[in-house]
Parts: sequence; C-alpha cells; structure tokens
Amino acid sequence: MRGRAPGGGAPAGPVEITSESVQRGDVIQIGGRPCRVIDLLQLPGGAKRLWFESGELLTMHSRTRLVALRVLRRW
Repeated sequence: MRGRAPGGGAPAGPVEITSESVQRGDVIQIGGRPCRVIDLLQLPGGAKRLWFESGELLTMHSRTRLVALRVLRRW
C-alpha cells in the first residue's frame, strides 16, 4: 500500500517501526488520526518519547511495534 504523505506531495509507504527505528517525519495513525513526529527524546531502557505536530506525546517502549507512513526517498 502506497500513498501520499499528509500535508505533502511526496510518495509515502508503510514501514514497521520500533523505538530504535522511529524518525522525525514519520506519520503514525493514532485513534484514526494521522500524527506526524516532530521530535524525539531517548529515555532509559530503550524507550523514546515522541512529540507530534499537534502537541501530543507518545512513549514508545523498547518492545513497541507500530506501522508508520514514511516518505520514500529516491536516490
């Protein structure tokens, strides 16, 4: 499944993310609403705190697995 990143025109595709692989710009659907990651903070035990454009926060623990929409970059 491929689509367009919310708010942009670049092609995007789904990727499985963990606290180690999450990146700024990833779009995670939470409660049916797409939320774009704008900042990350490393926490003890391999967890990360994610900040979204909306101002909301989410803590991903080291074993959390989510699917995110990520802009596909072509070389």
